[in-house]
Amino acid sequence: MTRHRDGGPAVPPRAPEPLARQGRPGRYGALLAAMVAAVVSVSAVIFVGASADGARGRDALARGAGRPGDPVAPASAGTWVTAWATAPGGGEPGTESVGLAGRSVRNVVHTSAGGTRARVTLSNLHGRAPLTLTHASIAVSAGPDTAAALADTMRALTFAGSPSVVVPAGGQVVSDAVRVRIPRDGHVLISTYSPVPSGPVTYHEHARQISWVAEGEHTRDTTGAAYDGRSTVWRYVTALDVLSDDSEGTVVVLGDSLTDGVSSTVGADARWPDVLSDRLRTALAAGRDLPRYSVVNAGLSGNRVLTDGPGLPPRNPSALRRFDRDVLGRAHVRVVVVVLGINDILRAPGTADPERIVGGLTALTERAHAQGLKVVGATLMPYRGHRAYTPSGEDVRQRVNAEIRDGGVFDEVVDFDEAVRDGYDPRRFRAGYDSGDGLHPSDEGYARMAEAFELKALEGGAPARL
Repeated sequence: MTRHRDGGPAVPPRAPEPLARQGRPGRYGALLAAMVAAVVSVSAVIFVGASADGARGRDALARGAGRPGDPVAPASAGTWVTAWATAPGGGEPGTESVGLAGRSVRNVVHTSAGGTRARVTLSNLHGRAPLTLTHASIAVSAGPDTAAALADTMRALTFAGSPSVVVPAGGQVVSDAVRVRIPRDGHVLISTYSPVPSGPVTYHEHARQISWVAEGEHTRDTTGAAYDGRSTVWRYVTALDVLSDDSEGTVVVLGDSLTDGVSSTVGADARWPDVLSDRLRTALAAGRDLPRYSVVNAGLSGNRVLTDGPGLPPRNPSALRRFDRDVLGRAHVRVVVVVLGINDILRAPGTADPERIVGGLTALTERAHAQGLKVVGATLMPYRGHRAYTPSGEDVRQRVNAEIRDGGVFDEVVDFDEAVRDGYDPRRFRAGYDSGDGLHPSDEGYARMAEAFELKALEGGAPARL
């Protein structure tokens, strides 16, 4: 059920309804100030490159039409928003020596916004050598489970006017804008070709989408016949921006595997942010007065609020470290949704500190507010039945959730815990919502998460700074 800010119950609904609450950010702002400052300063060093994987790197690329950093375009032209995004998650195993030299990679991505122009972000964050790309293209997919493209949508991508580009190790590039009609809720093919060895391929492991690989240079092949290799990861590409005529801003969902959708059906676009985007689009079509936003997924399996994973740069940087890159680096962001904290408990058995976790979540809110962004946050969902469950960890989860519900962490709260927990044992998922491991939702569970999200929570901006 929903609760008012004073904790009192609202009138019980006849059917499950969105569970959202108003919040009062700022209570834990000072707790992690020193740690956050250190994370930010180190991040500035680690993510540097010709165009670093962060907001400032994108904004510095250009000021021409269709380039990152543009002011909002006139209504007649549209607004640059991010239609799809992912978080780079390390160097792909098996590509350490030669990368994917001599092969074309065709990534399939699912859009949350449509538009009349497009630009693509390509990353070499986890490469140890410059990445030479001699050809790249974008096209609309001809259909499900195919590498074929709609022939009249195939466009070569250029970089500062050149068909080739060298992406420095640790850096990224953004293509020139190209005229092409990108559909909302469609699949887009982003193809690249590198003729020479490059070292580890920057990738996202849990794409939950079939992409394609071909021997040789076939980036502009519309038949898809050469793409006889199937792949379940995304390579190089981290964002697709569009000059949109149906969206006016971007919602970025910052999360872990629960947002990444590691247990969702491959090819079904059933992650909870996908379903949220569908709900928003349907509500707008029905005439509801809601923000016209895209919804993009910055989930990274295993991600924690406070602690990095191994590697340099980290293969799984903390949310505090990757915030600039994966949130502020997206186009025309208006709202951040934070669904994090459970891995800070699971991966620190017996030592997880609820005050530090809440402090980290509050620090994310303050970082967002500093950029004028609204923050919607979620309670931590149950995990009894998972191999890492402990009674002490459950106590930490309950204490973190109590602070989140109290309203001192986020601007608004969606109570995912209440939405999916079992009525008889609230420490575990309700039957049907569990994928089977006690931690990750099923497709039905992901749908319930999206249904629990009150669309009105996307309205408004960051609170006024006094």
